[in-house]
Amino acid sequence: MGETHGRKAFNRNPQLGVVSDYVLMEPNLQIGECTESMSEIQITHYFSSLIILAMSTDYQIEDQFATHFITPTIVDWVDVFTRKAYRDIVMDSLSYCIKHKGLILYGYVIMTNHLHLLVRSEPGKLSDTIHDFKKFTATALLEAIRNGPESRREWILPRFEWNAAQNKRSTDNQVWTHENRPEYIYSKKFFDQKLKYIHENPVRAGIVEQPEEYLYSSAKALLLNKPGPMPLADWYS
Repeated sequence: MGETHGRKAFNRNPQLGVVSDYVLMEPNLQIGECTESMSEIQITHYFSSLIILAMSTDYQIEDQFATHFITPTIVDWVDVFTRKAYRDIVMDSLSYCIKHKGLILYGYVIMTNHLHLLVRSEPGKLSDTIHDFKKFTATALLEAIRNGPESRREWILPRFEWNAAQNKRSTDNQVWTHENRPEYIYSKKFFDQKLKYIHENPVRAGIVEQPEEYLYSSAKALLLNKPGPMPLADWYS
């Protein structure tokens, strides 16, 4: 998550209340270095997370009606969304999903190579909606990269082609990773934590000084109570 390029993030168990997003900072980092600052129970769940990660390539959304924090990510952390035209493709597709597929959006941010969304599905089809969103945006992004004024075309497209070749679930190009890292929102406290994390992402990345200064997030609308480009729902109501 966030700016952990090339790292593996581990999902939390929402029933345990332990620290979320354990991150293995380097592939050769010694276990003692990872766990020396953790409590005994945190170490236990840290190793449980490692086992779960090894057994599965994705975290499944079990309750299709529930609110989730998800992180769609571009393969190889390719910085596609440094261009406004590509960010707008994502914004337009999210708006379509809200209007026509019953997607309910509570918070969001578009970073250079990934998104964070707080969402749920009114008809109980969250996995299908996210799948359709990623499928449509992948096609639109490929078309824009191929036909638009893209100086990085000769570097970006081979990355998409290479990733597709490594995965039987992909066709000629793979734009998004298959994982969404969904995290079930089980309490107000956890919701607030995730919304704050979303809004502070551009600040941590050094893009802006204040969350509300970033145009491609829900921060301005929610923190300053000003209309934004995306229709947002009130999770507390």
